[in-house]
Amino acid sequence: MLRHVLRTLTKMAVTLFAIVTLVFFATRLSGDPIDFVVGQGITQEDRELLTRYYGLDASIWEQYWRFLGSFVDGQFGLSFVERRPVGEIVAERIWPSLQLLLAGISFTVLVSVPLGILAAIHRRTWIGSAIMTIAFVGYAVPNFVLAVFMVLIFAFTLNWLPVVGNSTPWHFIMPTIALSGTLIAALTRFTRNAMLDVLSQDFMRTARAKGLPEHTVILKHGFSNASITVLSVLGLQIAGLAAAGNVVVEAIFAWPGIGDLLVNAAILRDFPVLQFAVLAVAFAVIVVNGAIDIAYGYADPRIRLGSA
Repeated sequence: MLRHVLRTLTKMAVTLFAIVTLVFFATRLSGDPIDFVVGQGITQEDRELLTRYYGLDASIWEQYWRFLGSFVDGQFGLSFVERRPVGEIVAERIWPSLQLLLAGISFTVLVSVPLGILAAIHRRTWIGSAIMTIAFVGYAVPNFVLAVFMVLIFAFTLNWLPVVGNSTPWHFIMPTIALSGTLIAALTRFTRNAMLDVLSQDFMRTARAKGLPEHTVILKHGFSNASITVLSVLGLQIAGLAAAGNVVVEAIFAWPGIGDLLVNAAILRDFPVLQFAVLAVAFAVIVVNGAIDIAYGYADPRIRLGSA
C-alpha cells in the first residue's frame, strides 16, 4: 500500500511540473499584455517603462525561472491589472469556489447513491423506472439551462431565493442544484449499473444464505464491492468541476470564485493571475485524482496487494 501511495504522489508531482511549464509558455502566445493593461495611446517610452516594470523585457527563459521562483515567496507575481500580489487575489476567490464545489458534490452523493441503489433493487417496479426516467431527463438538461430556469421561477417570478453573491445559506440553494443536476443523473445511473452487476454475484447469495439482514447484504457486501465504479465516476465529476466546470454557474449567479477570475484574466491577458488560477485548478484536479487513486487501494484489495 505504501508503494502505491508513493507512486501516486510521484505521478502527481511530475504532472504538476509539466502543467506549470505548459501554462507559462502557452500564456506567452496569447499576445502582448501591455496592450490590454494600458490600451492604445501611450508613448513608446511609457510602454518600455511598463515592460521593464513587469519584467517582460527579459528573455523567455529568464521569465520562466522568475515564474518558478515566484512559488517560493508565496506571492506568485504581480497582477498586471490590479497591481496586487497574485496569491492575495486568488486567495480571495478560492474559498467561494471551494464552498460551491463541496456543496455540489455533497448534494450529488447524498441524492444519487441512495437513488442508484433503490433503482437497482426495484429495477422491475415503477420505483426503478421512475428514478431512471428522472435521471435520463436530468442528464439531458445542461446546468446553465437549469440555472436560468430556476432564476426565472424562484427569483424573478416567486421571489423566494436570492440570485447574486454567496452571503447567506439561501444563496447556495440554486447554484448547488444547478451545479449538481447533471452529476446526480450520471452518478445515479452508474451506481445502479454497478449495483446490478454486484447483485447477481454468488457472494451476495451466500451472504443471504447466512441469514444476514438485507440492509447489511446490500450496503456492506453489495455497495462496498460496487464502490470502485462509483469512486471512478465521482472522481471524474469532481475533477471536471475543479477544472472550472462551474464557470457558467458562477457567472449566472455572480459567484465570486475562481471561474470568474479565470475568464477575466484570460480576456485582459493578465498573465500572472491567469497562470496561477489555471495552476490552482490543475492542482485541485491532480489532488482529486490522486486521492481517488489512493482510495482505490483501500476499496479494492487487489490494488493494495498488487502495489505492496
